[in-house]
Amino acid sequence: MNDSQHLFDARLDLVKQSPGVYLMKDATGLIIYVGKAVNLRSRLRSYFTLHPQGTGKVLAMIARIASFSTIYCENELEALILESTLIKKHQPHYNILLRDDRDYPYIKVTLNESYPRVVKAFRIGADRRQGARYFGPYLAGDVYRALQALQSVFPLKTCRRQLPRDIGKERACLNFHIGRCIGPCRGDVPVDRYRAVMEDICRFLEGRYSGLFDSLRAEMAQAAEDLDFEQAAKLRDRIQALEKLMAKQKVVSNKPEDKDILAIARNGSEIALQKMEIRQGRLVAAAAFFWPESDQTDAEVLTAFLTQHYPDAALVPPEILIPVEIDDRTALATYLGQLRGGRCGLRVPRRGRGLEMLKMAGDNAEESLRRHTLLGGSGQRAVQESLKLLSDLAANGRALHRIEAYDISNLGTRDQAAGMVVFQDGRPHRQQYRHFKLEQGDAPDDYMAMREVLERRMARLDDQGFGSRPDLLLIDGGIGHVRLAGQILEHARHDIPVAGIVKDLHHRTRGLVLPDGRQIDLRARKEEEQATEGTSDLDHAEQLALLRLLTAIQDEAHRFAGRYRSKLGKKRNTRFALEGIKGIGPSRRRLLLKEFQTIKRISQASLEDLQKLPGLGKAAARSVYEHFHPED
Repeated sequence: MNDSQHLFDARLDLVKQSPGVYLMKDATGLIIYVGKAVNLRSRLRSYFTLHPQGTGKVLAMIARIASFSTIYCENELEALILESTLIKKHQPHYNILLRDDRDYPYIKVTLNESYPRVVKAFRIGADRRQGARYFGPYLAGDVYRALQALQSVFPLKTCRRQLPRDIGKERACLNFHIGRCIGPCRGDVPVDRYRAVMEDICRFLEGRYSGLFDSLRAEMAQAAEDLDFEQAAKLRDRIQALEKLMAKQKVVSNKPEDKDILAIARNGSEIALQKMEIRQGRLVAAAAFFWPESDQTDAEVLTAFLTQHYPDAALVPPEILIPVEIDDRTALATYLGQLRGGRCGLRVPRRGRGLEMLKMAGDNAEESLRRHTLLGGSGQRAVQESLKLLSDLAANGRALHRIEAYDISNLGTRDQAAGMVVFQDGRPHRQQYRHFKLEQGDAPDDYMAMREVLERRMARLDDQGFGSRPDLLLIDGGIGHVRLAGQILEHARHDIPVAGIVKDLHHRTRGLVLPDGRQIDLRARKEEEQATEGTSDLDHAEQLALLRLLTAIQDEAHRFAGRYRSKLGKKRNTRFALEGIKGIGPSRRRLLLKEFQTIKRISQASLEDLQKLPGLGKAAARSVYEHFHPED
């Protein structure tokens, strides 16, 4: 170690104190990390000190470095661009990487052809230099919906005829006769007219609707002036289809502004970055991108996304809202401005409408991450592998078709509730979820609550209304809860495996605890020398897959139980709010709610409306009215 340290010291003296990019390599010559620096010598020395500082991942990377190389640049901006290019080219293990383009397809408009096509593309190709336009990347389902929207608004060619080769060879298809295609295969559609439709499609995909409306209305007026009423009617229908589509889009700003909003969510096993596109004040598109959880900060994740995503984006807006400050904001803003061909600002909103939009993006990031985790991240094969790992650890290898998970939720001594969620073959089976309203004690007692829930469930184990018998019970809690569940199962003479899902200090799913006291820590990383006693022999990929499954189950159980507890609290508050009025007891409370549905509507009711309610009585009606209208 000392010899190699001296070797690096000697090489570092030859490195210039100038901006540039450095490439870290392992013993095989493989590039494992690409970074940039304003002062290359200073940055590299920070890696090769006797006691380097950094996160576990950084220290693991340093331990693998066998050599490095440098590329000098004129300034920080040039280094930033080169770093982004090299990361995409070499895909280094220790850099934050966007997923492969095949996970996020594009819509391609082949404007490089005489008769352009609109097709789905899995990556940006070399034809972009010849004029092809790419829009996205999208999630696969979003591409399908975008293409459907295009076909509802534009006369789009969807057949496989090759133009101009196949012009005039066959009769026009049904789409032409119903107005869904302008029929370029017939040979009487000029190239410039067909390309004008494609230009409109590009404007549509960019969210430039106002220009589209102007263009379509002008064409409709011209067709009517030329007495071509059939064409005018088709254009009218397209305008109406576009108006319907716009009506579905959420208006988030009263200004016709363009901006992107980025937000990040984490659940301990994965990171989600949500991108929301605002065009002319409307939310026109949203997509989420996912990475395995790592030591990188939100600022590092944002920087990686900005440099890797926007060079291939269809449009760089004049402003991008971000949730945290980043180190290279000035250089990144300059770089994005070059991509856009105009100014692009990076802003962290602190108040006002910008902060509200950022919160909206954050809520969507949380929901996207929850859905992604519930769906198993990488598809059914990954889910099956996770179930097999869980079976080997907690169920002696038996098949896990039905997993039941239990969670207790309370707020002090009130509204104690429990939830049972069911995962069938690794997917949430919501029709089988059950709530449990628990006996309310003088103080919250999770053990007594769990005992009550499990005893009630075991008493109805063969009740088909609950569904089939579970193959595994997962309890939200530690070894005490697991042993309690084991005692209840043993007393009921049911042979069902049980395990506990434990959390860390940040309330994130950490791992499993088994009845024999073993704790399987799924966050331990051997490469960072964090393995603890009881950690299984799972490799990092297996840990991540199992952690994703357990996180989905535990988060769903917690959400479901918490929602029921909130509902109970709302009912209790409603009861107290009404029964605190003179002359209103349980029967009159139910009478009022049956008639007016909510407390708000009761408060808005007139004295006459209240007095007309049969069974309430004039004195009670006046008490209710005066309670909500003390000024009268």
